[in-house]
Amino acid sequence: MLPTLPCPFPLDKILVCTDVSPASQGAVKAAIDLARACSARIFLVYALEFFPYYEYAQPDALGLPPAAGQELFELRERTAREHLENWQREAAQQDLEIEVRVQTGASAYIQILAAADEIQPDLIVMGRRGKSGLERVLVGSVTARVIGHTVHKVLVVPRDAVLSFKRLLVASDGSPASQTACQTALGIAKQTGGQLTSVTAAYGDLDPKRAKSLVKDLAAEAEKQGVSLITLIPGGRPEDAIIQVATAKPTDLIIMGSHGRTGLKRLFLGSVAERVIGQVACPVLVVKRPE
Repeated sequence: MLPTLPCPFPLDKILVCTDVSPASQGAVKAAIDLARACSARIFLVYALEFFPYYEYAQPDALGLPPAAGQELFELRERTAREHLENWQREAAQQDLEIEVRVQTGASAYIQILAAADEIQPDLIVMGRRGKSGLERVLVGSVTARVIGHTVHKVLVVPRDAVLSFKRLLVASDGSPASQTACQTALGIAKQTGGQLTSVTAAYGDLDPKRAKSLVKDLAAEAEKQGVSLITLIPGGRPEDAIIQVATAKPTDLIIMGSHGRTGLKRLFLGSVAERVIGQVACPVLVVKRPE
């Protein structure tokens, strides 16, 4: 008998992104668990990058004649479809149906966004690359760009992470984005019975007095909703505080806000979210601020 995961919030459609790398395995497994818990539909998308300029216009650059370039692309597409079919079979063993799609284009993140615009999912689930080199600090570019552009919630799941809602952590700094994250976190904790911890780092423009005021307001709202809340007001940079708490205190899920979709924020999440996602071992739910 498979363990039962509580449904954290209403989910009808889940878009999960995959490829043949091990990094996407945790994301697909988490999406399957959520679909089973929430009776949601899964749309499994494989974004197959295709560069006709290199593969066809200049075949000599790859040392391949045009026919070989076409064969290479067809091989990549067959591999993608086989990968998707394997996940379909695994889901079928759990009495779940998955709609699979191969999206082809010059940029993986654009294809994922195009699929999201069509499907309008309640949640996008993506993987995270390994923890070597810069990847210890920054989340992968495809995931960062999807989060930067999309209006939907995005759940980032490390390769070996197991999704759970028992021990939740929410980052709060008083911004509209973090207020949305706090409301989402309270809702998840109330729905699942999870223990919620809030981290409000007194740093920069957020002085200790203001941090205490934010924590007091959040504690009052948690009590009103019947949610068990632990509040922490550490010093230092927010990303360091969040990572340290999540490392020292067993944490199943971090909930964070995204500050919008303008300027560089269309491409990058910003240092706090990028470093948190890149370094913690648990999944991170990025909540978008209402526009």
